Parts: sequence; C-alpha cells; structure tokens
Amino acid sequence: MKENTNVSTNQNYLIGRKRQEGITTTTMGNLGGKENMREYRIKDTLILACDHGYGNIKSCHSVFKASAEVSETAPIFSKDYVKFDDKYYVIGEGHKSFLADKIGDDDYYILTLVAIAKELALRGLKEAKIHLAVGLPLKWVKAQRDSFKAYLLRNRYVNFEYREKEYLVEIAGCTVMPQCYSAVAENLKDFKGLNMLVDIGNGTMNIMYLNDGRAMENKSWTEKFGVNQCSIRIRNAVLNETGTHLMDDVIENFLRTGIADVEEPYASLIRKAAAEYVSEIFDKLKDYEYNDKLMKLHFMGGGCKLVENVGQYNVDRTFFIKDICATAKGYEYYCYMGLRRQNQNR
Repeated sequence: MKENTNVSTNQNYLIGRKRQEGITTTTMGNLGGKENMREYRIKDTLILACDHGYGNIKSCHSVFKASAEVSETAPIFSKDYVKFDDKYYVIGEGHKSFLADKIGDDDYYILTLVAIAKELALRGLKEAKIHLAVGLPLKWVKAQRDSFKAYLLRNRYVNFEYREKEYLVEIAGCTVMPQCYSAVAENLKDFKGLNMLVDIGNGTMNIMYLNDGRAMENKSWTEKFGVNQCSIRIRNAVLNETGTHLMDDVIENFLRTGIADVEEPYASLIRKAAAEYVSEIFDKLKDYEYNDKLMKLHFMGGGCKLVENVGQYNVDRTFFIKDICATAKGYEYYCYMGLRRQNQNR
C-alpha cells in the first residue's frame, strides 16, 4: 500500500511525522498548543490499540460510546457515522446490550474502524498498514482469543468512510491480550510487594494479584459485575421510590463525575444506590482474600471514579489509575514488546 507522506498544515494533524521502526515520540498539533504522542511501529506497520468496552470504546487518544446503529440510508443530522459495505452506522447514539462474546454481531467491528479512523486522523493519514492491539477480560482470553482475532481480521484491506472522510486500511495482524494486566504492564517494577488490581468496566470487573510485579496466574478472576449493574440499581431505586424513570444521561453523568445535578429525593437515592454497589464490590474483593493490611489496592477502568467518590477504603493503601485510556496505551506497549521479541527470535 502506498504510504501517505503528505503533512497537513492543519493544527489538528501531525507535525513532524517519523517513520522508523520502534518507539517514537511525535508532535501532534492540537487546538491551543502541541502535545507529544508516543507511537509504536514494527517495520512499516503501525500498532494501534482498541479497548472494546461494553460502555465505551477507547483508543490511546479517544473515548466514545460503544454504540453503532445501522441504517440503509445516510443519517439526516449526524455526521458521526461510518459508511461501510453500503450501510451507514451512526455512532454513539444508543446503548449496546451486554454480550459475553463480542463477535455476536458486527457492532464491535464497526466500532474498531472508528477507533482506527480517529487515531489516523490525528496523524494526518487516510491510508495505513496497521497491527491491532486489543484485549478481552482476564478469564475469557483463552476461550475467546482465536475467534475474536478472526472476527477483527475478517478483511485484510478495508475501505470505509468516517465523518465523511475516506480511509483505506490494511489490517496486517492482531494481538489479543488480557485486560487489567495490560494497563500496568509497562510499570510492573513499581508494584512492590503484594498488590491487587481491580479493573471495573461497564460489563465486567477483572481482578488479579501481582507479587513484586509478577502476575499470579492462579489468582485472576472475571466477574460480571461492571458499572452497568450500578446503573440498573440506581434506575430501579428511583423508580421504586418515586415512580420516575430516570434518564440514562443523568445516571451516566453521575457515574462519570460523582455529581447528580438533580433535586431531592433523587440525589440521595442515586448516591445511596451507588454506595451500596461499591460496598458490594469490596465484599466481592474480600471473597478473593483482599486485606488492606497485607496488600495495596489499585482501581482502574470506568468504575474507578465511582469507587473514589462513594467508596469507603484505606486511603493510604488504595490507589486510582484515572486515565480511562490506560488499558489501550498498555495494549500498544504490550503488543510492541511481544512483536519485537518474535522478530528477534526468528
């Protein structure tokens, strides 16, 4: 595939792009200034991550709702859509149902294309050869890795439009990694002693132990107890007490910020239901031998802010990884290191 070597003068695009293999730091033009962006390449292939959440999709530099509404005709109002195989997919205007196996429909494939397009747009590219870096819940990786990889690699060359711009992408490979661990893989040396990692997504909660930075294979679990469970509890609590159907946006804003911009009794009901959910999280952690006197506790993922806001915990031994893109960034690093080792062993 011909490489696009044109550098746009638009400040939203990449300035001073580098092409050498390895880890490079590039300068990305951004409104109001410039910021550095780390980039991984193996030969002529760009490694791009996509964190396929049940509530949100994350690349290293973008977050958007995991929703793709299909239509046979172009939308009238929205420009946030993908055109692929003569169909139109409006992004972010609905709620995707929980699927334990993400290959059950085409949504995650389309949402992956959006993540790719967003990352390429930052680099001023419309064509690229890429290697996908993705992940699955800890205990589902072994069973679902091959099928999820085949799902994402169904087309070697993909031509699609996003936000009325055309992209041509060669997907040369895909690496599927474990969630939770990937978010800290680059900083394992910092995890001295015994540490429990808890990654709370929208659909699942992943739990694992690290001992002096080493993952303990027999001490990792996946629970279907993500933030969506908290949303259901809040919605039911308000409905049962007041007869009011609470709008999803009100719940999502609270989960994201910890603030419920509503009057009583709604504010108290929301906070009480959230606190009960977080209390149950700690009960589940104790089932997996969590003891704040023996180990440090690290929260990450979409539920991180919720635990910090309404939870009761040992503030000296509980830590929060607040970067919602941390897992996607970890995927790229983890993937790059793995591919580099493979190339060295050949």
